Amino acid sequence: MVKTVPKGYMMDAHGRLVPEEVVKEIDKTRDSLVREIIAKANELSKTLAEFKEKAMGDIQAFVALSAEKYKVKLGGIKGNLSLQTYDGEYRLIVAIAETLTFDERLQAAKELIDGCIRDWASESKAEVRALINYSFEVDKTGKVNTKRILGLRRIDIKDPRWLQAMEAISDSLQIAGSKAYIRAYKRQDNGDYKQINLDIAAL
Repeated sequence: MVKTVPKGYMMDAHGRLVPEEVVKEIDKTRDSLVREIIAKANELSKTLAEFKEKAMGDIQAFVALSAEKYKVKLGGIKGNLSLQTYDGEYRLIVAIAETLTFDERLQAAKELIDGCIRDWASESKAEVRALINYSFEVDKTGKVNTKRILGLRRIDIKDPRWLQAMEAISDSLQIAGSKAYIRAYKRQDNGDYKQINLDIAAL
């Protein structure tokens, strides 16, 4: 909850009210600079959000119009989409990125794999064991790395328990959500397309 700061005072990082006359001028200048830049950043963030919402809406309307020509009704943009101007100078790409997660069946897969590892302990499969342990490591938030887990399915092992574990991994995979990205490109003189940068960190 934001406290109201009385006139003539400034609030420090601990929530304490400090009379302005005892605050150093450099601290006041720093405070003013940060607030000014943050205010502009908030405006820019709002503008970009409005741009994305309108652009996605316009693209969605065009996709529906295009589908209507072939008497097909679409429920929305479900995959990657590329649109470009008639002369090919500009290109828009809409990419749908899905967030994948695993349900409780992943634990069953880990138990099956652990059984395989115990039986293989006497064999020279140290590299495979290290890879498996690495794949199931969790990050600071306690989540496993989806790519690492799915990468296990590429290992060619015929043990029935391993195959059952790979099936459990596939069955446990869930789509937690999806996010749409719009990327704009301009064709260069050499024919390649260069992305129009909307990422402030990359400018």
